[in-house]
Amino acid sequence: MFVKVIRLSFIFFLFAGLFTCHSQPPVSDALKENIQARVANGNNAGIVIGVIEGQGVQYYSVGVKSLKIREPVDEHSVFEIGSITKTFTGLLLADKVLKGEMSLSDPIQKYLPEGVTAPVRNGAAITLVTLANHTSSLPRMPDNFTPANPANPFADYTEKQLYDFLSHYTLTRDIGSQYEYSNYAVGLLGYILATQSGKSYEELMVDVIAKPLALKDTRLVLTPDMKKNLALGHMENVEVANWDFSTLAGAGAIRSTAVDMIRYLRFNMRQERSSLYPAMQLAHKNSRAPGSVPVVGLGWHTAVAGDLEIVWHNGGTGGYRTFIGFVKGREKGVVVLSNAIFSVDDIGMHVLNPASPLVPIEKFRPDGKTVSIDSTVLEKHVGQYELAPALILTITREENQLKAQLSGQPAFPVYAKFDNVYYYKVVSAQLTFNRNNEGKTESVTLLQGGQQLIGKRVK
Repeated sequence: MFVKVIRLSFIFFLFAGLFTCHSQPPVSDALKENIQARVANGNNAGIVIGVIEGQGVQYYSVGVKSLKIREPVDEHSVFEIGSITKTFTGLLLADKVLKGEMSLSDPIQKYLPEGVTAPVRNGAAITLVTLANHTSSLPRMPDNFTPANPANPFADYTEKQLYDFLSHYTLTRDIGSQYEYSNYAVGLLGYILATQSGKSYEELMVDVIAKPLALKDTRLVLTPDMKKNLALGHMENVEVANWDFSTLAGAGAIRSTAVDMIRYLRFNMRQERSSLYPAMQLAHKNSRAPGSVPVVGLGWHTAVAGDLEIVWHNGGTGGYRTFIGFVKGREKGVVVLSNAIFSVDDIGMHVLNPASPLVPIEKFRPDGKTVSIDSTVLEKHVGQYELAPALILTITREENQLKAQLSGQPAFPVYAKFDNVYYYKVVSAQLTFNRNNEGKTESVTLLQGGQQLIGKRVK
């Protein structure tokens, strides 16, 4: 979002001349229609999709780099890829492990400067692998994350803040016992990898991955050519600032193009050969105990759908949503890049597994599924709901509009299907407010990606 983010559109008459297609394999007409609807109805400014099938690659593009300038996006357009960066961080770790410079089981304390102490619990230490697979028991975001500019939130998070939080945080559960997606943990991992190499995160990533794989437009800092091809981020039809990263760069700082990401994917699928492939294999491999859900390697996640194993990651920053994935053991892969905050995960998953549904076109029509609810009814849902330890969903109301905000994420509007059922437009997710016998809202159910979380009202 990034993925789950910090977390974390647009106009019909622009279609003429904004599509780019190449030879086989085809993107289905139904998928094209769905992508077009997202742009036509104001959900996404631009979408670029790259599909690998067999040895062929097809790109398909709809929309614009900017709603003001209206220059078409294409496979060379530059997007923030957000948390897809975490797969690069995982690969950097895997590379060091195979070179014998680090071990996955190394306690992170081994790599911390003097005076910085990582928390422990029940005699166990946080290790490099638990940072990479989100089981370190560190939270999604640190509580000292207080950006001076919320529109560019990661730019001023310092090394001192990074280490101060680590030294003073008390773990709330055993290390390795539970998955909790953590931007902080992977950002910390990226910082450790960089400092141990005597380089910045970008220098390390470029030297180890981008240059050897010839990813010329995959960088943190935009080159002059990348600036020319930048697709500007959008939120609710408004251009927003790009995000810059300092110490937490390993969590979501990379910018890239569909061409580069398809190339990166082909190396991961071993369609292209590289000395990095053994490290890529290690990064794909499940790093958690057998039977643990979700299945996570070093950055990469694996979803099982029937006989398909889908290795994937998504991303989201202030004005972008992205997806990358491939079917293990098959010649099928996809990259989806968008410069707006409406999720594209369903597109990626649908390409890899046609049984996985696309968000219905009707949902992209602003009035397609929305009903008007009286403000007195909306007010009954306002409050805070605990979905998990340290994960609070806050519901607020602005006149006749409800907004939902997860801990560490922006607030997004939600739209009514019924007086107690609401949906997001920025992501394929739904909220159902559950009432007791007196008609009072006492909990909320968050449904997303086939999974649900129930949060009890705490305020």
